[in-house]
Amino acid sequence: MNLKSQVFVIGLDDFNLKKLQRLPVAASCEFLPAIYYAEMRGVQKYDMKSLIDRAIQRIDAHGHIDAIVTYYDFPGTSILPVIAKHYGLKGPSLESVMKCEHKYWSRLEQNKVIPRSLPIFKAFDPFDPNAYQHIEMIPPFWIKPIKSFRSFLAYQINSEHEFHHYMKEVQSHIEYLSEPFHYLFGHYDLPREYAGMKETMIAETPISGHQCTVEGYVFEGEVVIYGIVDSIREADRSSFAQYIYPSGLPQEIQFRMADLARRAITQIGLNHSPFNIEFFYNSTINQIFLLEINPRISQAHTDIFEKVHGISHHDIMLNLALGKRPQALEYKGPFRIAGNFMLRTYEGGRVRKLPAEQEIKALQHQFPEMYLKLHVTEGMHLSELQGQDSYSYELANLFLGARNQDELIEKYQQCLEQLTFDIDYDEVPHVH
Repeated sequence: MNLKSQVFVIGLDDFNLKKLQRLPVAASCEFLPAIYYAEMRGVQKYDMKSLIDRAIQRIDAHGHIDAIVTYYDFPGTSILPVIAKHYGLKGPSLESVMKCEHKYWSRLEQNKVIPRSLPIFKAFDPFDPNAYQHIEMIPPFWIKPIKSFRSFLAYQINSEHEFHHYMKEVQSHIEYLSEPFHYLFGHYDLPREYAGMKETMIAETPISGHQCTVEGYVFEGEVVIYGIVDSIREADRSSFAQYIYPSGLPQEIQFRMADLARRAITQIGLNHSPFNIEFFYNSTINQIFLLEINPRISQAHTDIFEKVHGISHHDIMLNLALGKRPQALEYKGPFRIAGNFMLRTYEGGRVRKLPAEQEIKALQHQFPEMYLKLHVTEGMHLSELQGQDSYSYELANLFLGARNQDELIEKYQQCLEQLTFDIDYDEVPHVH
């Protein structure tokens, strides 16, 4: 008889499976696919009914389930509470998850408890010819789908002309995420006023400053914050360049962020779930702004947590799913600081050459903790990459650890010099 806990994973992939298998609790767990990563990323269409049915069929065919987990955004986070409820497992309610995922509903909930920490926001219908007038905001402002991930269809608007230009793109692609989202509102017990909304986009005034992500969880209604990661953007660009852990923010600012996170999460009613919240700290006006709430761990941070704590925060996700109170993360890792560096390019083109295996091995000999996670393959066109932000293409993630910030940046520079990415860029027409 199999006495191991049967843990089903939504979005099972090799990178995260290896992290899960290294956890202390993993010795008593078996990890199985509810949905494979390839079934929910890079797909032409999200068929929510089919994904949910497939997960249930796999679990039923296996015969037993003790926990359901995911570390991936939509549709992973939205499917998890459906599966948890179906099998009577520990997990957040679908309504609380939707209060995080539906950007407009989330803002309305946040506004009840932390109004001073939010931008001005307004939902709008991208097919409304007078949408720009109805928004009633002076540029610059941001527009994004009410449901999105990885900045899909998110644009900074600097003029009315630019707004109308981007609306063509939005109208062509908005259903990619709004349609599966509407399926959930139509088929599950969720408030009707959000189910039939024609407004599938949200406009928000810009927020800026030092960006970071607060990682936490809720167990039996108690909100716990356990780590803050700095999110550093490219100079003069909106795309992320690196995640650095632990945060270099002053302790007092970190405490204020943790307090805002607790208030927002309590209001939303999330329970038995990890979460991460993106914040900005604007030092000029000494104000903290909440950008968005994600009802999951950030899998982009798992490696850097492992380097600093000796264990990834998959441990927190897994214990919650098994109905156990997570243990505090101790500083038992080999490094004091760690980084996840995003290697990007800003022009389209075809990938001619990637770092050779001997280049990677030579760097791993020099820096044994170095890990390169490639997102592209030789011969592919960058336009084939799915789920990118609106302004760049992410080629790879480079994970490193160090004793201090200076050493970390020095290692990063050395890796960049020795890794070869050769891209045959598209011809850019000259504007006369």
